[in-house]
Amino acid sequence: MANHSELENNTPVIKRVATASAIGTAAEYYDFFAYGTAAVLFFGHLFFPSTDPLISTLAAFATYAVGFLARPLGGIVFGHIGDKVGRKKALVITILIVGLGTFCIGLLPTYEKIGIWAPILLILIRILQGFGVGGEQAGAVLMTAEYSQPKRRGFYASWVQIGAPVGFLLPLALFAALNATLSPEQMMDWGWRVPFLLSLLLVIVGLFIRLRIDESPVFAQIRETKAAESRPVIEVIRDFPAIVVKGVCAKLVEACTFAMFTVIVLAYAKANHLNETLLMETMIIAIILEIMIIPVMGHLSDKFGRKPIYITGAILQVIMIVPFFMAINQDTFWLTQLAMIMVLTFGHSMCYAPQASFFPELFPTHIRCSGIALIWQIGSLIGSGVLGLVAIKILQMTGGHYYGLAGYVIVLGVISVIGLMLMPESAPQKIGKELHSWGKSQS
Repeated sequence: MANHSELENNTPVIKRVATASAIGTAAEYYDFFAYGTAAVLFFGHLFFPSTDPLISTLAAFATYAVGFLARPLGGIVFGHIGDKVGRKKALVITILIVGLGTFCIGLLPTYEKIGIWAPILLILIRILQGFGVGGEQAGAVLMTAEYSQPKRRGFYASWVQIGAPVGFLLPLALFAALNATLSPEQMMDWGWRVPFLLSLLLVIVGLFIRLRIDESPVFAQIRETKAAESRPVIEVIRDFPAIVVKGVCAKLVEACTFAMFTVIVLAYAKANHLNETLLMETMIIAIILEIMIIPVMGHLSDKFGRKPIYITGAILQVIMIVPFFMAINQDTFWLTQLAMIMVLTFGHSMCYAPQASFFPELFPTHIRCSGIALIWQIGSLIGSGVLGLVAIKILQMTGGHYYGLAGYVIVLGVISVIGLMLMPESAPQKIGKELHSWGKSQS
């Protein structure tokens, strides 16, 4: 096993680990986001039939949110496994859980076939998906961060973040292609199943790649010296409660806005009779651009610090939320595209890229996986999961107007900015040291 000092000069190893983590993350988020897209377009009718289409969509979105409810539990369990047994083992288990669950959704009979058992089974699988994803991101970013040299940790760790937009882009592009080639009747009959069934191929690739990488050298070091904490989650809560709370606050705006601009906006378009295909096309372009921009923002976080980049992105999304909705209400391609690029390509990436290095740097090695998992999954639950539960209700209460949704983003954005301002800067290049030890080779 190579030690950390050797890896500092072994860029090919770091790139391989970062790529493996990103592909595995893409596989898991493909599964998670395929559900979100299908919930808006198909699941209300297929699994929650009602005489009121909005009620059906509300029920489908409730199951979308159920996945987020399971994520903190998954984060705790797999954070514990990551800190006690190993980062790699946790990542292998999570990709299997989420991948097999998604494949099973593609095989599920609808309400018309088996009645109430259809939504019950869908909810159970959704809980399983959330449980698996809850342990995914913490382990994936941590594996890459612990392999990376300190001065470029922000850049390499941000590669893992590419996995989430790729994981969203693939099912979105598949649904858009299927919508363009199949009739509405064919999509409702069998077309919606195709992205779920095809997910198995991505999971197999992700699993194969993850099995070929070694355990994090930093974790291997503390395991050899028996320095691993026996109760990592308890130690995080006991010794770092303020960091966890501030980290959750920081996570809110990013978790909320990605769900808003990629999933909730489709429900908004449906309620206001906007062109859903146009929205999906502009999303695809903005997300492709974000995939290219994320490593740039990771690099900038190495140079200028995690906090300045993160705070700028949070503020940008807050000030753009009303112009964003005003733009998409025009239902024209170029105006909608410009709005999507501002909020997704730039606003979201400036928050998302620094997270991969910022959150790991806030905790010492032996509890790092648990610490990240708590911040990531509690923040996602509040930012995205609650939004999934209340978004359709907000649209109902406001008669389809955007001001309720915009207000939600603004409130969470302000909370995130305050949380970020109260947190310490952690970029080694910026502060001239590490906040916590990353092993003997860096002490």
